[in-house]
Amino acid sequence: MAEIKETKAQRVERLKREKLAWDHLDEIREFARNGRDSVPPEWLGTYFRSWGIYTQGDGAGVVGGANGEGKATEFFMVRIRIPNGILSSDQVRVLAGLSEDYGRGVADITVRQNVQLHWVTIQAIPDLIEKLQAAGLTTTGACGDVVRNVTGCPVAGIAADEHFDASPLALAVDRALGGNREFYNLPRKFKMTVTGCSSWCSYPEINDVAFTPARRKRGDVVEDGFSLRIGGGLSTEPHIALQLDAFVRQDQAVEVARGVAEIFRASEVLRQSREQARLKYLFLKHGWTAESFLAELNRVIGFSLDAAADEEIPAEVHRDHTGIHRQKQPGLVFIGASVLRGRITPAQLRRAAQLADEFGDGNLRATVQQNLLLANIREEHAETVAAELTRAGLPVEVPAFARGTVACTGSEFCKLALTETKGFARWLSTELDERLPGFSEQIKLHITGCPNSCGQHWIADIGIEGKKLKVGGKMVDAYYFCVGGSVGHIASIARPVGYRCAATDVPDAIERLLIHFQETRESNENLRTFLARNTNEQIRSILAGESFAAVERDVPAGRIPAGVEG
Repeated sequence: MAEIKETKAQRVERLKREKLAWDHLDEIREFARNGRDSVPPEWLGTYFRSWGIYTQGDGAGVVGGANGEGKATEFFMVRIRIPNGILSSDQVRVLAGLSEDYGRGVADITVRQNVQLHWVTIQAIPDLIEKLQAAGLTTTGACGDVVRNVTGCPVAGIAADEHFDASPLALAVDRALGGNREFYNLPRKFKMTVTGCSSWCSYPEINDVAFTPARRKRGDVVEDGFSLRIGGGLSTEPHIALQLDAFVRQDQAVEVARGVAEIFRASEVLRQSREQARLKYLFLKHGWTAESFLAELNRVIGFSLDAAADEEIPAEVHRDHTGIHRQKQPGLVFIGASVLRGRITPAQLRRAAQLADEFGDGNLRATVQQNLLLANIREEHAETVAAELTRAGLPVEVPAFARGTVACTGSEFCKLALTETKGFARWLSTELDERLPGFSEQIKLHITGCPNSCGQHWIADIGIEGKKLKVGGKMVDAYYFCVGGSVGHIASIARPVGYRCAATDVPDAIERLLIHFQETRESNENLRTFLARNTNEQIRSILAGESFAAVERDVPAGRIPAGVEG
């Protein structure tokens, strides 16, 4: 009888059952002593991930690899959890030093408020982990089939317009579930956000579990709590989180978060395929509804949540908190600096920490828009700090395209990517800011190097997805266009419009689209409305500058590898 071969999902499930990798730091130390070649495949492909560690690609991305994954080098990417994005100046200096000592001076702020280092050797990993732990930081649970970093509003506790400070609850949820061995073996990654922010800056629409601010009134008593959203996510089958008919009191938040995680953990149907193992697939493929999920959640937690209360869904596009803003605390401001592409140097990290100490209380925050901000700065020094940040290459006031551009890791380090994204993002945003000076619309321009949407192109006004295209007999980087993605009260997934072009032609295409928008917009029409009222054929023709036959997205037919988004 022929031997029955394990599926990828079966193999991963078996490996997770056999070993809880967090208990085996001693093995990692042994790998460090014996060198890269001593690391077995199960560690490279599964166990390291729960430690926040991925093998680093060779710069060619998926091209030249096999089975939908590029070649790995001897180096590693290490992701560091930053719950709610909250950092001290001392921790920022530690990150700068580790980037300098072990990562060739490369550090990336991710779209989940993490920090990623690259070029890390196996020999450096134990020392890096220990130095992080000494600084109150960890890589545990930053990747893998676990509860990922719990995000929140980076200006929680200081924003003048916040509904309430939810950061203590975000941190409490992270402490309860992040790195918790009870939730080591989930079907896939599990993303949560907890926010009291008026702008929903942590993108609750695309999280597995999202707590957003809600207020209810009972008699003369006004209570701030949460709405609850479930099943958001992007990748190849994007899905906007569903709101449950539930009001979550603040003292219920940790228990409710745990209850949802328990439902996810118990879902055997989600363990059958790695490609359909996210919470959203209960709704997309298995017939669950918001009502049935709430009923199961009430059963798991042992009590019934109250009916949903009123909430204010934000309308604005930008959620990045860049610029100088007065805090709720008199005499203080926070200053949000733009980190284009999310890439930041050790010198920039140290300068930001120094300014936070000199003119504030050493409080810094990372944002899901890949930026960095300084909190509790004395108001009289705001302009000085802003000027110093700008001088350090962290501008506080930036033009529209630099401000609105987000990029994934790309083929520089990622084995799944088809295109290089970080350098391309810098070039593209610079080109557009020069070609369209004074462009006043808020615009979200998101760049992702493959269909996995780590650059979140599905929620962008203009989202471009990495492809390859033959030009003059040579394969070159190319991008496929999706438009009209949005969040907030008009939350929607961007629609593919059937246009693809070489990366070098992308600025021309976007320039044509935005000039056409400026010249033909109706009275008081914004970009989102313009994109919505034009058909795919019309948008495609504007992008191409001529009539253009639709092309398919060319989504890979095989399995979708595990993404490495931050």
